[in-house]
Amino acid sequence: MQTALTTTILATGAPGVDAAARCLAGGGLVAFPTETVYGLGADATNPAAVARIYQAKGRPAFNPLIAHVENLDAAQAIGRFNADAIRLANAFWPGPLTLVLPKAPGCRVAELATAGLETVALRVPADPVAQAILHAFAGPVVAPSANLSGHVSPTTAQHVQSDLAGRIDLIIDGGPVPVGVESTVVGCFGQPLLLRPGGLPRGEIEAVLGRALAQPPAETEADTSQPLAPGMLASHYAPRTKVRLNAVSCEAGEALLAFGPDAIPGADAVAAYLNLSPRGDVNEAASNLFGYLRELDLRRAKTIAVMLIPDDGLGEAINDRLRRAAVERD
Repeated sequence: MQTALTTTILATGAPGVDAAARCLAGGGLVAFPTETVYGLGADATNPAAVARIYQAKGRPAFNPLIAHVENLDAAQAIGRFNADAIRLANAFWPGPLTLVLPKAPGCRVAELATAGLETVALRVPADPVAQAILHAFAGPVVAPSANLSGHVSPTTAQHVQSDLAGRIDLIIDGGPVPVGVESTVVGCFGQPLLLRPGGLPRGEIEAVLGRALAQPPAETEADTSQPLAPGMLASHYAPRTKVRLNAVSCEAGEALLAFGPDAIPGADAVAAYLNLSPRGDVNEAASNLFGYLRELDLRRAKTIAVMLIPDDGLGEAINDRLRRAAVERD
């Protein structure tokens, strides 16, 4: 893997947006903030640029990418929207919702970005910097999380730099992102499916649909040969340190990722301690999750012990990420 690129970091504002649009048009890779996490953008219609994303991240080519567009009109030129998809787009776009849809006739997103599937993943981000870049570029931008594949997702420009400096062309520094976990992914190619919990809680989506979201079959969720959507691989979002879930006590040499006001036995003697939300707020916990995992990973503890987090609201997305982070890796 070549790592001889000079990665430029620019602040947000007109010069940074213009530089990002020029870089994308030239086939370059640009990391930029969205409301969920930082994305690594490339021209979705340029197969060579899309291939550079897979190379820079070390991402398996069977794992599809999300195409980001400026608005619903742009999305409808790429994907086929049924009534449920239109209802969800009108309710939640721009925002932290990705819809997986059948490809529209003449879909311009590169086959590599859709991993050869007959569907395409689409999102309209709410972040003003992302919106400005999409407007200036005037085309779809594939943008998975701007980190090495399988590693903890980035919520600051510094996280991006730590993983991808020398591998990408440009980072637009928009400060910490507000949501902190990736978008919720819903399949709309039949009965609506919750493919990945994320920054939009399940309950809000089901309230708009007027019915429960279906779950993908268990064998589809576990299948690493052809996931239906990004973020469905069993091992993902992982620090290098082993993760132990639902800890009710701490062991010597562990780091503790706590939640809520109550302490657990051994917490006063851990190697490192961070609390996702001392007041027990899952929204605050989501915004801190990836940053705190990265920070504890640097402490070189034998294990990161994670306290129980309720599944309510964004807790479902937090627990999904933690379960994938805890999967044993070769």
